[in-house]
Amino acid sequence: AWAVAVAVGTPAGCAVPLTADPAVWASGVELGRRMVRIQLRGAHGGERPRLPGGRRPYVRAAVPARPEAIDYDPGEEVLRLGSGRISPVPAGAWDFTVGGVRTLELWFERRSARPEPGTLAAIGPSEWPREWTSELLELITVLALLAELRPLQAELPGAGPAIGTAELRAAGVLPVPAAARRPASVLDHHEEGPEGQFALI
Repeated sequence: AWAVAVAVGTPAGCAVPLTADPAVWASGVELGRRMVRIQLRGAHGGERPRLPGGRRPYVRAAVPARPEAIDYDPGEEVLRLGSGRISPVPAGAWDFTVGGVRTLELWFERRSARPEPGTLAAIGPSEWPREWTSELLELITVLALLAELRPLQAELPGAGPAIGTAELRAAGVLPVPAAARRPASVLDHHEEGPEGQFALI
């Protein structure tokens, strides 16, 4: 169900539309898995997401020490950070929003904002580090790949007959047991080691 929730864009903890059509369910699960693989970015032994050759974003002009603004040219597929230029950047990556906020603009805003002197945020880098550029290239790739899956997401909600609360109660899935509602705790685990340490994974 979680994979389907991811695929249809349903926030965790909200009601998930459960289809009664096995084919739609299988499609939703596979789509959810594809999205999770992209978002994990190669963690847990997977492959890092990549766009096909010719579509991979590259730095065409170095990002300056303190870029003041971010802008996008849809015709040229160029992302500008001050005098810096990255291309090609698919329109889907630039237009990707979460909660009505453009992801790339928010990412840039959080890194380019000048922190208040004397705060912990002021301890950060005084100039744009190369690591941020690498992070940006990867973010563009992830957003572009996720944007390509959005048409498939749009096809899933409401596709075919659905399983409702009554069917779930009849099958014994609902109501959810009280034990399943408790937050997980390391105190539920057996002690390990001479000092009683836990293996937190």
